[in-house]
Amino acid sequence: MRFAHHFFIVALCAIPVLCTAQEPVVEPFVFGEVHPLRSTVLEQDRVLNVYLPDGYSPDSAAKYPVIYVLDGTHNEDFPHIAGLVQFMNMYELLPTSIVVGIANNGKSRYHDFTHATRGDSDLVWIPTGGGSDAFINYIADEVLPYVDKTFKTNGTRTIIGQSLGGLLANEILFKRPELFDNYVLVSPSLWWDNGSLASQAEGWAKANSKARKRVFLAMAHDDDWMKPQGEAEVAAFKAHTQAPFKWHYEYFEKESHATILHRAVYAAFEWMGKE
Repeated sequence: MRFAHHFFIVALCAIPVLCTAQEPVVEPFVFGEVHPLRSTVLEQDRVLNVYLPDGYSPDSAAKYPVIYVLDGTHNEDFPHIAGLVQFMNMYELLPTSIVVGIANNGKSRYHDFTHATRGDSDLVWIPTGGGSDAFINYIADEVLPYVDKTFKTNGTRTIIGQSLGGLLANEILFKRPELFDNYVLVSPSLWWDNGSLASQAEGWAKANSKARKRVFLAMAHDDDWMKPQGEAEVAAFKAHTQAPFKWHYEYFEKESHATILHRAVYAAFEWMGKE
């Protein structure tokens, strides 16, 4: 009878609700914050994804530089850049920074990142193009003030953009350079509008020859169709700028347009850390 009693206890413990042992609790791994933002400029609901560095506290006196990431949606460039910043902060390879991902809204990236074009072939590729003026105003008038109001920022700003995002960041550099201190342009799509943005490089470099800006431009081995425009910008910087303006061009012969982002941004952060 004693054996039967022990067997009955074991059998009951096979039923989870009758046992004292509990299953481990699975919790979400939280890496950042999601901030909804109603844009009156765009007349849309938008989102900012935010990574705050280890030790960040709203009650602390510490203030931080901010790195803004275009294509900043959770399944685009934001987690990659935020993770890289976290890694480099861990080893003190980069100033401890806040990262803000400026999220896209559906397929709006093609509209938001491109300026008006006179090229019919461009509109075959991107029929919705031409909305960058409003998007730049959204960044200037709503995103930057919101971040400065909400977080402890020190006024130093970096913007990172790849491909069409690089085109937009390049447009901001030429049209609203005061918005950011550092510009990381990765495989910028300077072919847009027959390279009209790059054609402004020489005049811009002459007019802003001593601007306190740092510009890192990177190209991949398969960026041949926009490499001439990138090299035209580099030539303009080389010919007409001087300190405190600083620039760096790097060609990644082993990387493609699809794979260049991580290596280019890491190299950009290293370069900025040495300057």
